[in-house]
Amino acid sequence: MSELFQYLFFQNAIMGCCLAGIVCGLVGTYIVSRRMVFIAGGIAHSSLGGVGLCALCGMPPLIGAAAFSLLTGFGVQKLRHRQEVREDSAIAMLWALGMSIGIICTYLSPAFLPSLSNYLFGNILLINTGDLAFLAILTLLSIVIFFLFIPEIVAVSFDYEFARSQGLHTAVIEYGMMGLIALSVVACLRVAGVVMVISLMSVPQMTANLFTRSFTGMAILSTVIAIFCCLAGLMFSYYYNVPSGATIILFSITIYILLRTIKAISLGFIKRKTCP
Repeated sequence: MSELFQYLFFQNAIMGCCLAGIVCGLVGTYIVSRRMVFIAGGIAHSSLGGVGLCALCGMPPLIGAAAFSLLTGFGVQKLRHRQEVREDSAIAMLWALGMSIGIICTYLSPAFLPSLSNYLFGNILLINTGDLAFLAILTLLSIVIFFLFIPEIVAVSFDYEFARSQGLHTAVIEYGMMGLIALSVVACLRVAGVVMVISLMSVPQMTANLFTRSFTGMAILSTVIAIFCCLAGLMFSYYYNVPSGATIILFSITIYILLRTIKAISLGFIKRKTCP
């Protein structure tokens, strides 16, 4: 195993796992607490439009993915408050719009077709120094934002109306976090891809929620779980030559089911012991 760490691509993959785990742990906790998983999923899928459009124009695909993700996130946020369109309908429309643009543009640029699966399903072994730099900056930004504004983020996450009644700048917090969600989705496309990236921002939080109800506790524990799942999925996919994105998500879901089962059995055993 030690010889693997001599290769630059594997070193990059490990660093990518750790950075993506931190970003997904922090941002995903806000997503799950705010019950925005469907919104984040729409942002992830709409980013394919930017990938395909930039591939057609000969530009870096992640630039287009970031632009589409931000526009989708801010668009949904605006529609939520104006209440002109139902939220789920707006998400579905933008989701389908981005996917359709991405598919059409991809087929108009045949040279990009072999690389499409890497964006759809992820391939962390292809992560490069540019991707790592973006992830590192986003990781640092996420840590600083959560460290400085954790009380405000928690207030908006659990009771938006109460937070607004207390004079908090809820709109600024919401738009700021929506931007962070959009950029996090783009940064983690190499890890899990358009199709499954949202699972990396929700399943570790579900697992952490089995053991803690605290926002901070969930953020810390889900970060550890996300990093572990990324690293375990990376090793498994490398040795068995299977897609890394799918393997990482499979590990995270398996861990959730396993720990949930153990907890249910333990609680049942304790209940039987305490009942006369």
